[in-house]
Amino acid sequence: MPIIKSAKKKMRQDKKRTLQNKKYELAYKKIIDSVKKHKKGEKAKELINKAYRAIDKAAKHHVIHKNKASRLKARVARLLNK
Repeated sequence: MPIIKSAKKKMRQDKKRTLQNKKYELAYKKIIDSVKKHKKGEKAKELINKAYRAIDKAAKHHVIHKNKASRLKARVARLLNK
């Protein structure tokens, strides 16, 4: 446990940020899994839009790198085209 006041504050901030980052990460992972399950139909197109939105949001908040975001979006699009 930290002793210095600033280190205690940093620890509190890290906990809060970790939870927020997990939220963004889980959001895009869940949606990608649901896209894999529903590959066909109109629901797939709707899910792909949600997946793009979640992936872009994670990249915007620096949870994932922008190149990883574009790679994930390409993989999701490839799932629909198969």
